[in-house]
Amino acid sequence: VHLVESGGGLVQAGGSLRLSCAASGSTFSINAMGWYRQAPGKQRELVATILIIARGGSTNYADSVKGRFTISRDNAKNTMYLQMNSLKPEDTAVYYCAAVSPGTPAYWGQGTQVTVSS
Repeated sequence: VHLVESGGGLVQAGGSLRLSCAASGSTFSINAMGWYRQAPGKQRELVATILIIARGGSTNYADSVKGRFTISRDNAKNTMYLQMNSLKPEDTAVYYCAAVSPGTPAYWGQGTQVTVSS
């Protein structure tokens, strides 16, 4: 499975961005996907996860982004999204998408930089 993120950039506080993660390869094996982020000097942290539709499509969010971020997935396009609204400077980080298939290590994208100016 190959994952490619896009959509990062520079935005002012209060603004919005939408990240995309395009998956290719053995995508039929994926049963969950998620977004993670890593700020300078900090550990990588979970932002949001989503089960694929066949498994209910349920979502989960970090407390710090609840009510501001929305994760979604378009199975027909093999693409996952992260709509980020009301962005704060503390949301500045490299955002990574990840995919999980049974019996294999997680797959990771290369990351996309999100910078929120105050």
